[in-house]
Amino acid sequence: MSSDPRVDYQTHPSRYRHWKLDFDGTIATLAADFDENAGLRPGYKLKLNSYDLGVDIELNDAINRIRFEHPEVRTVVLTSKKDRVFCSGANIFMLGVSSHAWKVNFCKFTNETRNGLEDSSAYSGLKFLAAVNGACAGGGYEMALACDEIILVDDRSSAVSLPEVPLLGVLPGTGGLTRLTDKRHVRHDLADIFCTSAEGVRGQKAKDWRLVDEIAKPQVFAHKVRERALQLAEQSDRPAGANGVALLPLQCVVEADALRYTHVAVQIDRTRRTATFTVQGPRGAQPHDVAGIEAAGASWYPLQMARELEDAILSMRTNELDIGTWLIKTSGDVAAVLAMDATLQAHQGHWFVRETVGLLRRTLSRLDVSSRSLFALIEPGSCFAGTLLELALACDRSYMLALPDDTARAPRIAVDEANFGAYPMATGQSRLARRFYEDAQPLMNARARSGEPLHADAAFSLGLVTACPDDIDWADEVRIAIEERVAMSPDALTGLEANLRFNGTETMATRIFGRLTAWQNWIFQRPNAVGEKGALKVYGKGDKAAFDWNRV
Repeated sequence: MSSDPRVDYQTHPSRYRHWKLDFDGTIATLAADFDENAGLRPGYKLKLNSYDLGVDIELNDAINRIRFEHPEVRTVVLTSKKDRVFCSGANIFMLGVSSHAWKVNFCKFTNETRNGLEDSSAYSGLKFLAAVNGACAGGGYEMALACDEIILVDDRSSAVSLPEVPLLGVLPGTGGLTRLTDKRHVRHDLADIFCTSAEGVRGQKAKDWRLVDEIAKPQVFAHKVRERALQLAEQSDRPAGANGVALLPLQCVVEADALRYTHVAVQIDRTRRTATFTVQGPRGAQPHDVAGIEAAGASWYPLQMARELEDAILSMRTNELDIGTWLIKTSGDVAAVLAMDATLQAHQGHWFVRETVGLLRRTLSRLDVSSRSLFALIEPGSCFAGTLLELALACDRSYMLALPDDTARAPRIAVDEANFGAYPMATGQSRLARRFYEDAQPLMNARARSGEPLHADAAFSLGLVTACPDDIDWADEVRIAIEERVAMSPDALTGLEANLRFNGTETMATRIFGRLTAWQNWIFQRPNAVGEKGALKVYGKGDKAAFDWNRV
């Protein structure tokens, strides 16, 4: 376990220290007012609306509450309550005193949060407008870039900038470079100037370069923002009269070597450096109509399970760095999972169902990009079917026990329509399509058996599992595979897994994660950034960075 205090990803608006959340009909305003004395760790102050992981934990919570608790909201306006400062980005002093692992995990979570804005815009009709009412630098501009549109106040001083290279010797860590090119289509030479100039770009020039969508003088800025927010709201189909679903606090028992929720449990084996995630399938009577789903609210199985699994993934990623191999298991009834998926499919147009599927999609994506080895173990009593089969398909390998002489106890898996596009990866592909490189024949073969509980030999013949040892070989084969994996270099495995998991189509999201892993991960360890005289270390101390001029 990390020697630092455990990071808790659960919060509530009543405990926010950094964001102010207000509602006005179809518009929600999320205003940055970061408490400089409320950093998540000691040793720095969050001046000028600079942020740390604690700020983004609140942001993630606020966006989820808008998604579920306020279905009437169609546009979210991100702005600032501080005078002449929108957001100055990630806190430099926090980065300077943080470990390499902390910096990389911080960047990953902020990436996921910002990608989540674009995910909600694409899938749920929730639009985002950045009302940049002051200086907007680094990660602050990256937050604006994740919005659908950016309006910049034209007050002769407010500018947008990505000053990481000239000031800190690192890269923008939250997709800034990729969104400049892939999303905003800023011309290559102009982007080069922009990203190597610490002072940034303001006013009409920022609009001409496509760095922002609109500019507005201070006296008309608020009017312009509201006008555009209402126009964006007209593009949304989120319901005006629906009742929201309160996201009740998750119940989690934290033990020295375990996390225990209602539907998810994590057991840590520190000697073997493994963690076993067990997801319990739906139990008992489940709602099948909209009225029942709405009545269940936050306790509706797919929503509660997704929230618990997301929290477990985030907690383990941050708090348990030495636990490099995650073993994924399920427990329950295959038929119950297939019935749940049929309900999700039947009511996919209902806003609450759509938001629940969205949370499942983003949670599964968090699993994809976690730098942990993932092995699925499919044993008697498992329920890897449909939505829960995605857990196994996300894994690097899957082992399924074959019991040819005990068919009653033998585990089964099942595919259904959920596996063919309901939960696309960052590549935009289903995990089955990724698995088979979009090859039509194996996808057709799997689809032809949709809804059918498949024993180990059938699953193996369809290419759905890696291996299917029988009960004589199971214990030894699985043990050896895990022991071999745990003994390998974690650094090499992180690179290997990222390359193999994202093996096909590239998208803006995969490039953001891929470039972060390959480049920022490397740059964060170079002396030009973090050495004694590195730019990140001497920032704000009056010293000049001393660079090693060798190009590597």
